Amino acid sequence: MTSCLIVDDSKVVRTLERRIMEGLGFTVAEAEDGQKAAEYCQAQKPALILLDWHMPVMDGLQFLTVLRAMPDGALPKVIFCTTESEINHIMQAMSAGADEYVMKPFDAEIIRGKLEQIGML
Repeated sequence: MTSCLIVDDSKVVRTLERRIMEGLGFTVAEAEDGQKAAEYCQAQKPALILLDWHMPVMDGLQFLTVLRAMPDGALPKVIFCTTESEINHIMQAMSAGADEYVMKPFDAEIIRGKLEQIGML
């Protein structure tokens, strides 16, 4: 199975994303902030990361910068899943190395479509 790391400070969102991803056949790990996600990625690289923007300790953009600087940090596909809808935020995320961008709220079909676009399904 393909591995997925869900990074979001909301337990409710992590639970929703876990259900979606497990339903699509992924194995799932979770982190509640960017720092914990970075520590996880130091030990093992997931194939896919669903990433929130606004989190305590280390936000999603900071985490993405740290991830992409790690050895093999370019490998995981990263989808930002956030409430940020302004074009400058989207451009900032894509410039930092995100592969796709999803606005909250979303559902399984939206995630499935994004995964197909980036070649993960």
